[in-house]
Amino acid sequence: MSLLYGMITGILFGILLQRAHVLRYDKQVGALRIMDMTIVKFMLSAIVVASIGIYCFKDLGLIDLSMKGTSIGAQVVGGGLFGIGWGLLGYCPGTAAGALGEGRFDGFWGILGMLCGGALYAALYPLMETHIISVGKYGKIGLPQITGVNHWIIILLLALGSVFLFRFFEKKHL
Repeated sequence: MSLLYGMITGILFGILLQRAHVLRYDKQVGALRIMDMTIVKFMLSAIVVASIGIYCFKDLGLIDLSMKGTSIGAQVVGGGLFGIGWGLLGYCPGTAAGALGEGRFDGFWGILGMLCGGALYAALYPLMETHIISVGKYGKIGLPQITGVNHWIIILLLALGSVFLFRFFEKKHL
């Protein structure tokens, strides 16, 4: 049943991506050039809404959270590769798939890169585990654990910060 929920929410998220125009190459490049914050606003909105929903379900005992362990080495290397790929292609992996679904075949290269990157990661995993993933390993922590503050305060601050950031973007016509 959880796979069905995942599929349904994935389809709904894809529809929202398409309706918000964040699958378009010009929006992607605009975000990279800090000239169009449509993608930032969309993703930050999704993070705030998902945070509220997930922690409501968690607090009601309907779900258990299983966080992945934090590794600074993995974050730096993975984030760097993600950024380089996004900058070179003009799509992140998810938007490349959405763009291909809309009939823009340049998104195919992002999907191919994602598959090749996954295969390379699997092949190099033993080496990466000892030399990269082990760097800065902090275990299963998040902002509430780091700060010692209730998760609802973190979510409230995130939501308020988002509202102020959105207002700033709108004033600057971003």
